[in-house]
Amino acid sequence: MTVTSPALRIEQATERDVPLILRLIKGLAEYEKLAHEVTATEEGLRQTLFGPRPAAEVVIGYAGDAPAGLALFFPNYSTFLGKPGIYLEDLFVLPEWRGHGFGRELLAHLATLAVERGCGRLEWVVLNWNEPAIRFYEKLGAKSMDEWTTFRVTGDALHALARRA
Repeated sequence: MTVTSPALRIEQATERDVPLILRLIKGLAEYEKLAHEVTATEEGLRQTLFGPRPAAEVVIGYAGDAPAGLALFFPNYSTFLGKPGIYLEDLFVLPEWRGHGFGRELLAHLATLAVERGCGRLEWVVLNWNEPAIRFYEKLGAKSMDEWTTFRVTGDALHALARRA
């Protein structure tokens, strides 16, 4: 018996997709054991993704009519390359759709966008404990940037730093 998977259809998200986007973000946070950190709201996503100055773009993958996952990304810039790039903030495939190649298809879609937009790279971070994702990315030809350490300023520390300006 042969089991076939439905083809993945990738669509640019629109404002009407905000509830779905938030649901998928929360699904990713649960997977990453970070659900307690999600403070995003539908209204906040509506403003930051579809308002006058969108901060990021979202594509949603569908298996038939069923949402299967998303990729949320935004432009960055490499001074060394002198070119723009794409930074993938979130890639998430719902558990029931994993293993069907949908993550690979979403990444290939972003790679196509990067090439079409004249970007020099596509990059993202992955949690150190997420071995399945690390192996998946390495199979696609992604290289770990082990010599770099990510830093973040957020919350009270961000506001304190801003007051020093």
